[in-house]
Amino acid sequence: MAALAGGPVVLDGGLSNQLESAGHDLSDELWSARLLAEQPEAITAAHQAYYEAGARVAITSSYQATFEGFARRGIEGEAAAGLLHRSVELAREAARRAMKGGVPGPLYVAASAGPYGAMLADGSEYRGRYGLSVGELERFHRPRLEVLAAAEPDVLALETVPDAEEGRALVSAVRGLGVPAWLSYSIEGGRTRAGQPLEEAFALAAEAPEIVAVGVNCCVPEDADAAVETAARVTGKPVVVYPNSGEEWDAQARAWRGRATFTAERVTAWAAGGARLIGGCCRVGPGSVSALAGLLTP
Repeated sequence: MAALAGGPVVLDGGLSNQLESAGHDLSDELWSARLLAEQPEAITAAHQAYYEAGARVAITSSYQATFEGFARRGIEGEAAAGLLHRSVELAREAARRAMKGGVPGPLYVAASAGPYGAMLADGSEYRGRYGLSVGELERFHRPRLEVLAAAEPDVLALETVPDAEEGRALVSAVRGLGVPAWLSYSIEGGRTRAGQPLEEAFALAAEAPEIVAVGVNCCVPEDADAAVETAARVTGKPVVVYPNSGEEWDAQARAWRGRATFTAERVTAWAAGGARLIGGCCRVGPGSVSALAGLLTP
């Protein structure tokens, strides 16, 4: 909170695209979480690249790491918990290496907790409406959040949440963990992916002391513009924003199309509108983060 009070704090960019650019195959339902067990050094190197580019916060590789997902691979109980814990340790190690190499600190670690749909690996993370109650969603999220909190990250990143009902569950699930959290929705236009108005979704966190920032990620930059103003107005809290590059994925051609709309002008406007945690998601790499840091770092 002291860092946020001092002005905008730069987040990293897309972890998956950095890993893919280094030659790692992520065509797996565990996505980057698979490398926690198989190639942890690759994750450390990816985090370090973002720190060296100017990010002050690295978001861990635990987005798609869940007890249920690991169990499908025969990794259960303490072994799965160990991998979740490792995701925070790897980011810490990257911070140590970056500072040893001359990057000024402090550098922070945000432990990622993706939505229920990320565990299903069927695209429902971009739809929400899973057919589960708020209580059922809270019971899904709480054990993983307990493990991540025990690893002592600086903040929990409750990210890419498509549904206000899941947002409500997550706000309940972080109570009493002793680690601050940000809540970040995936949106389309002025609504969550599940169709609820953003005012309603953001308001869930307005009175929750555990939630220190509210905003959006994994959306197009154009949608982030208005969302930043809405989040600041509805909650009175610092805003977190880290959209995609703005390019579109052509599933048939398996290629990205269009042009990036993640621009310096947008970043400046987000900061002016109340954003205090600013970075990028898919297709936003170290080069873009370096440019962003140049705009926001005194």
